[in-house]
Amino acid sequence: MLEFDVKVRSRRGLHARPAAQVVAMTSEFDSDVRLIYEDRNVDGKSILGLLVLAAPHGANLRVQLDGPDEKNAGDRLQALFDSLPTLTTANLSAE
Repeated sequence: MLEFDVKVRSRRGLHARPAAQVVAMTSEFDSDVRLIYEDRNVDGKSILGLLVLAAPHGANLRVQLDGPDEKNAGDRLQALFDSLPTLTTANLSAE
């Protein structure tokens, strides 16, 4: 099992667009993916699950990966969260 934390950088939190990007990426792997925020623990391959987290801007999410490709999945998931935009008020409407 592999565990690490990621930070939600989007000013709107983990809303539909970044959640869809996470699900598209995690669905490529055989490993189980769990994301945890506060008392909520959800399937990282479920768009509904990620939206239920209601993780706001600045939230730290705990990621748990378990499976044959967990290392590769972890590297890619970390890179995805690092690449998600941090928005300013000037480009908030574009998201």
